Amino acid sequence: MKLPDVTALRFADRLRDLTSGVDVILSDVWGVIHDGVHGFPDACKALQTFRAQGGTVIMITNAPRPADSVQRQLRKMEISDETYDAIVSSGDLTRSFVASRLEQPLLQIGPERDNPMFRGLDVKFTTLENAEYIVCTGPYDDEVETEENYRGMMEEALKRNLTFVCANPDMVVERGHRLITCAGAIAELYRSLGGEVIFYGKPHRPIYDRALELAAEKRGGTTPANRILAIGDSVRTDLTGANLMGLDCLFLTRGIHAVDFEGLDVADEFSVRRLFGDAKPPLALMRDLKW
Repeated sequence: MKLPDVTALRFADRLRDLTSGVDVILSDVWGVIHDGVHGFPDACKALQTFRAQGGTVIMITNAPRPADSVQRQLRKMEISDETYDAIVSSGDLTRSFVASRLEQPLLQIGPERDNPMFRGLDVKFTTLENAEYIVCTGPYDDEVETEENYRGMMEEALKRNLTFVCANPDMVVERGHRLITCAGAIAELYRSLGGEVIFYGKPHRPIYDRALELAAEKRGGTTPANRILAIGDSVRTDLTGANLMGLDCLFLTRGIHAVDFEGLDVADEFSVRRLFGDAKPPLALMRDLKW
């Protein structure tokens, strides 16, 4: 079995040490510029500075809400619009899927705060017994529920051979100092039972393709992959997605994998393999994003 290459992996102190020759940044949102409660001023300033020097920043998020809803959330956390050029969300892509089959009744699984994803669409919401497919944006109550609360429901859905559309492939997300269950965990449970799942969001290609389209619109042309840097804090979504797209990745260690990276200050082969498995390691590690 081929071992991961640790020679290219390094610890970086500042974003500016990595952006020579970079024109476009595709940045995760949750865990990079906020923790679900508070914005990270240094991270926002870093992206703003990159933009001020001619770079383009596209925020790419697994939030199961439209981009304009994500923007309003960021503004509430005092994160300036100057931090980015555009936002692409998994909610946007899921909304397009639903809009293409409005004649089919669906079961929605998720909290009320995710309802803006369906805003303006004549959606036929129904029960599990009458649904033709499922759209999941997360648990109904992510403060207390995990995927195991949905095992019975998923077993019933499997009996009806329902397609499960996952609007947020994240398994967990950071909220303050806690980890909260996301739609991806329920989706993986359904898939483990044998159910069909359609994922919208990282690490799957459609959300990256859309982000690169927006970057091309902003810059007036396509940017080569070697001049694009992805930033994120999740091995499963951010690093995997960057690798699938052939992009370098700056991996932040303060987020959902903070416990795994605690005390690590040398990129030895054992540690890299433990953290990243057989995947191509990120270009660099950084605890918190700063310029």
